[in-house]
Order: sequence, then C-alpha cells, then structure tokens
Amino acid sequence: MKYKGYEAIIEYDEEDRLFVGRVINTHDIIVFDGLSVDELEQSFHNVIDEYLTDCQVLNKTPDQPLSQSIIKAKIT
Repeated sequence: MKYKGYEAIIEYDEEDRLFVGRVINTHDIIVFDGLSVDELEQSFHNVIDEYLTDCQVLNKTPDQPLSQSIIKAKIT
C-alpha cells in the first residue's frame, strides 16, 4: 500500500480480526489499522496526513520516504 511516497506492509491479526499496517520506508514508527480494506486504506491516509501535519506544527522535517534500494540493504 502506498500514499504520498510512503509504503506500508499489511498483516492480519486473527485474534483481533483486524488489518494492521506499518509504514516501512521511514525511520519514524507509523502504524495504523482497519476492520476492512477500505477502512485500512483510509486509516493509512489519515495517519500519513497527521504525521506530516504534526511535523509542520512542531517545525520538524518529516522523514522522507526511503528508497526501495535502501530498504533492501537494511533488511539484508
């Protein structure tokens, strides 16, 4: 799932019957969830928009999305 250059991985939590997402191409920890795919996507958009707004309010430069090559290098 992608939004504004940020990418997320999605897992399904069987116990809570909930989709859980985590943004993977930033140093900041950004997580979100939803009961349906539509709700999950809206939650993802909301959390990214809130993150960018919070950074602006705090006069902090948001982490720019990391490229796939950097992500792969960090994993291996």
